[in-house]
Amino acid sequence: MAKDTELSANERAFILEALQKNVRLDGRPLDQFRSLNLTFGDEYGVIVRISAEVTAPRPERESDGIFTVSIELNDMAIPGFETGRQSDSETQLSRTLDKIVRRSNALDTESLCIAKGLSCWNVRADVHIVDADGGLVDICCLAIMAALLHFRLPESTVRDGKVTVYSAEEKVPVPLNLTKVPLSVTFNLYDEGKTTLLDATSSEEAVSEGSLIIALDKTGEIALYSKADGTPADPLNMVACSATALAKVRELNALIQRKLEEDSKARGQKGLRAESSAANER
Repeated sequence: MAKDTELSANERAFILEALQKNVRLDGRPLDQFRSLNLTFGDEYGVIVRISAEVTAPRPERESDGIFTVSIELNDMAIPGFETGRQSDSETQLSRTLDKIVRRSNALDTESLCIAKGLSCWNVRADVHIVDADGGLVDICCLAIMAALLHFRLPESTVRDGKVTVYSAEEKVPVPLNLTKVPLSVTFNLYDEGKTTLLDATSSEEAVSEGSLIIALDKTGEIALYSKADGTPADPLNMVACSATALAKVRELNALIQRKLEEDSKARGQKGLRAESSAANER
């Protein structure tokens, strides 16, 4: 994704020579992710902002709600990026995430229907990238899926054609109906496809000969398998990449679940403290 990263000829040669010796500049093994951390704010949603509003369904999908993904890059995240002008990298990133998350039907849009042909929920995932050093597809995909799992949709009812949306105090919001949790693992290729690199930095991406994106859920169901550019890939390496991707997706899924459980527990304790404080005041 970062082919436009500016590197000198010496930097390129140094990175490639190191990779031929199975050495990365940051000391990681070729098949290791950088350290990941996932945090949640006070509202439901993570780095990705999830929002929902009541709207009319699309005429051709009267029983479905609407789900969209929006990506925002800026020059603070990527030096030299022209804010407000969509680049090829931004377009490619948006299309890839759309295929993985939206077109894979990870979110059951039928469950977003409020009244057939009249009203539905429009759920939107706004991805704000504040810092970038390669691996954008993988980290954005993880953030979107974690945000969707974390988000709670307000309860609503329909009476005489009128939609009533309840606040969290009136009725407890409900989780979104996710049929699967696809996560992405990107491999960059070197040495005519013989060497594969996991979670490449922007410098490593800039000198790669192509990339392979594998998105799947923890059961192994594939959402996207894309080798869109660069050098032809070695078939045996592709088999190995698929096995590695499944193992990594299961690790990432476990991370998300652990963080969700920690957040839920913290919220529960916070609620108990608030109730106790209110009782003492009474």
